[in-house]
Amino acid sequence: MGDCSISSHSTPRLLHLPLLLLLVIASVRGDQDYNPRQLLNEALGDKDWLVSVRRRIHENPELLYELHETSALIRRELDQLDISYSYPVAKTGIVAQIGSGSPPVVALRADMDALPLQELVEWDHKSKIDGKMHACGHDSHTTMLLGAAKLLSKRKHMLNGTVRLLFQPAEEGGAGALQMIKEGALGESQAIFGMHVQTGLPTGEMSTISGPAMAATSTFSVRISAKVPASSSETHSCVDPVLAASSTILALQHIISREADPLRSHVLSVTFMKSGASELDLIPPFVEFGGTLRSLTTDGINWLRHRLKEVVEGQTEVHRCEAEIDMHEERPMYPAVVNDHKLHDHAEKVLKLLVGPEKVKPGGKIMAGEDFAYYQQRIPGYYLGIGIKDEEIGSVHSVHSPYFFLDENVLPIGSALFAALAEMYLQDHHNQTKS
Repeated sequence: MGDCSISSHSTPRLLHLPLLLLLVIASVRGDQDYNPRQLLNEALGDKDWLVSVRRRIHENPELLYELHETSALIRRELDQLDISYSYPVAKTGIVAQIGSGSPPVVALRADMDALPLQELVEWDHKSKIDGKMHACGHDSHTTMLLGAAKLLSKRKHMLNGTVRLLFQPAEEGGAGALQMIKEGALGESQAIFGMHVQTGLPTGEMSTISGPAMAATSTFSVRISAKVPASSSETHSCVDPVLAASSTILALQHIISREADPLRSHVLSVTFMKSGASELDLIPPFVEFGGTLRSLTTDGINWLRHRLKEVVEGQTEVHRCEAEIDMHEERPMYPAVVNDHKLHDHAEKVLKLLVGPEKVKPGGKIMAGEDFAYYQQRIPGYYLGIGIKDEEIGSVHSVHSPYFFLDENVLPIGSALFAALAEMYLQDHHNQTKS
């Protein structure tokens, strides 16, 4: 009888167990009840509007920070949706806000700028600006974020926190993300999500990766000058910058083949070389060359930059020449994109609920650069890929191609994805707080 009794001191502890169990069940039910496919259905209903917005942006591409027409279009749409925003941020960027205005705060980012390319795709909504084209899909990123703004605005009373929408200029070489950060675009954001269209995946499929995802990048150019230029008939008495440049380029390749850890990803590519020769029988007074550096770690790119300078200076000294090295600080080095592990789990959960587990594919590391990395240096961030491949309509060409073409069926999918990533992030934090 004594073994079966419950003392008065143990009763409160046991009473806590059902309460904790109920809270856990409620939290689990919260995830089970949440269905982002509702967002997808709503976004599909907005498809005509999304296509119209994207085509207006595509027809009028703008570069770097000069996004006056693009920014004006976005602001008009935000005004019609009655969404508050700050402008200008980073010259032509916009930061909109939806929700309670209180923590937690999550950010969504889309880049807006085009490329200096002549569009070679003949269709009704081809670029109207010679030499400029949305060849990287930023017009679709911007449209999808605007679509997410519309979805979230309809559900703002349900948001358990705040969503900040970052419409960013100058991703293509201008480090617009860094300028956005300097001007307070992140606010009190605790996490940030971004995405990029991918022609390697069928439309509607997603790619995810945790950890290192995209390369840190940097560019350089070198000018090697002869101290004593002369005729090619007097090679014994002159200094030859062609020979010095050739030896230097070969020596630079040894950095990758003989110094870099082969288990780490490093790239050093010389992409151009030219001389100041005016006649075939004269040794030129100088030779110029340049290229790109890439690494999957920010430390790696810093090491490559340091070694490049040492090798160039050493080789030109051996050949009795002078070297000028330009690391193009006006086009800042981009850090590596490194996806947060916890946000990876969150993204995979949302994506599988949105499009089904069979359409969520493991992504691979790529050596392209992306200034989204600057945000990840400040707060946890996650960058994912969304497929646009459709051979029937020609959506197969890689980004930065003058033949790049977008399957517009991706627009509502991306809109719903942006909205679901933010909404479920806030919901998860709300559930954790209740627990």
